Amino acid sequence: MLEPLSVLNNRPKSTITRLTKSSKILKTIINAILDKKGEHIVSLDLRKIEEAAADFFIVCQASSTTQVRAICDHIEDEVKKVCGENPYKHEGRKALQWVIIDYVNVVVHVMHPEAREFYKLEEMWSDAVSQIHE
Repeated sequence: MLEPLSVLNNRPKSTITRLTKSSKILKTIINAILDKKGEHIVSLDLRKIEEAAADFFIVCQASSTTQVRAICDHIEDEVKKVCGENPYKHEGRKALQWVIIDYVNVVVHVMHPEAREFYKLEEMWSDAVSQIHE
């Protein structure tokens, strides 16, 4: 026998809100990266991986430190404008080889090609569902 649709109302609402908020931030970040010509954009859905620190990773690369900075600045500006969110923290802004922007449930990695090749994040999280964005 099928359960009545009212069972859906018993789900925790915070999860639904978090997913909606995360997907809006995800789309905004990907569009910001595309605006600044970021390359090889991949999103990793980590929600089914217990040891993951976030629900999603977005990984992209930029060919110069100037482009890394431009992408990071644009991501932060757009997420603030569209979603009203500031990053929880960011790392790597001095060297600009690998910058991490942490929005708690969504973490962005903007990397130089050499750093991306060396650290191989997609391989490290290969059990995540990945999607390429162009």
